[in-house]
Amino acid sequence: SKFQRLFVTNIEGKNAWEKDYKGSVALVTLSGKILNPNWVMGLHAPKGMTMFQDFLVVADVDSVVIIDILRANVKKIYVEGAQGLNDITADKRGNMYATDSKTKKIHYIDATKLETKVFLSDLTAPNGILFTDKTLYYLDGGALYKLGKDKERIKIAEGMEGNTDGLVQVDESTFIVSCWAGAIWLVKTNGEKKLLLDSRQEGINTADLGFDAERKILYVPTFWKNNVTAYQLTL
Repeated sequence: SKFQRLFVTNIEGKNAWEKDYKGSVALVTLSGKILNPNWVMGLHAPKGMTMFQDFLVVADVDSVVIIDILRANVKKIYVEGAQGLNDITADKRGNMYATDSKTKKIHYIDATKLETKVFLSDLTAPNGILFTDKTLYYLDGGALYKLGKDKERIKIAEGMEGNTDGLVQVDESTFIVSCWAGAIWLVKTNGEKKLLLDSRQEGINTADLGFDAERKILYVPTFWKNNVTAYQLTL
């Protein structure tokens, strides 16, 4: 981001979905130095994030947390019916889409009215979500989808076992997908996919990704290992 910082969500508590006020967002430099482990505190179990202008938006169990990055001020929008918000993305106007892994839905949050509604339901295991190039992409049950006209669910690639988790875009035709069990895939919009990393044998989980498009660096939080690994991509 233009802030030249990594924002890292910390779930903290024993239960990854508990509303326990133990969650936080840490501030880390691009070289890996922890600037502030408790930059924003008092969250529950924060997971996926997105940026919109000077705001960091965080999916946190049943609410969307909007953080003014310059002041670290926090505003919460409760998402009606949400139980397990996992990842979030915003369109060019700041309207948000958040996946709910517990109710198997995608929620929509209107940026101006701050009203929420169910956008897509009857999913299998929705997690990573990304709005880019006027299109909504999302991960569900081992597959990458995009949403076509009239909310048509178009499958791009499948067969990514181990709980598809993080989703980032490298370029117009290339995405990177992480699977929580410990695998990272390069996925092309034509359906081709390639395994970039497999840490399942070592038991290293690969959770929600961050990507520096300029430097082509992929940031991977490893969940239980409590660290973030950076990979230089050579594609």
